[in-house]
Amino acid sequence: MAEEQVKEEGKPGGKKKLIFILVPVILLLLIGGGAGAYFFIIHKKKETKKAMPVAPQKLGIMYNLGSFLVNLADKNANTYAKVSITLELSNQKVQEEVVKRLPIIKDAVINLLSSKTYNEIRTPEGKEELRLELIKRINAILVTGGVQNIYFTQFIVQTM
Repeated sequence: MAEEQVKEEGKPGGKKKLIFILVPVILLLLIGGGAGAYFFIIHKKKETKKAMPVAPQKLGIMYNLGSFLVNLADKNANTYAKVSITLELSNQKVQEEVVKRLPIIKDAVINLLSSKTYNEIRTPEGKEELRLELIKRINAILVTGGVQNIYFTQFIVQTM
């Protein structure tokens, strides 16, 4: 009889220990699963909403300025650049003015391109700087409006 009491007393104590261990583990799993679901599902949707681009701006009038083949300003090597440029203009009046002042604009482009060295225009940053300089120079020539952007449709540099 004494043995039965010991067995009965030992069983409930074991169950209590098991419950004290399992309950925190289950709670941690539920909290972790909820946090994981939030970050991988809900938070991801918020990021994709933020990452969606804003509607593109209205494109201006495109004007093909043509191709330019120039010697670059490198002193130690013969380097050449062939660049094709398309202008994005703000309106029709600017296009008419570009046509009227085309020789002046082409001269400005040739002078700027031929003043650059290979090292100045070989990197993406150098090309972007060239683009900004060309916009400034061409806009200084135009009176009725301006160039919104310049696109390089061909950009080749060769060293001989």
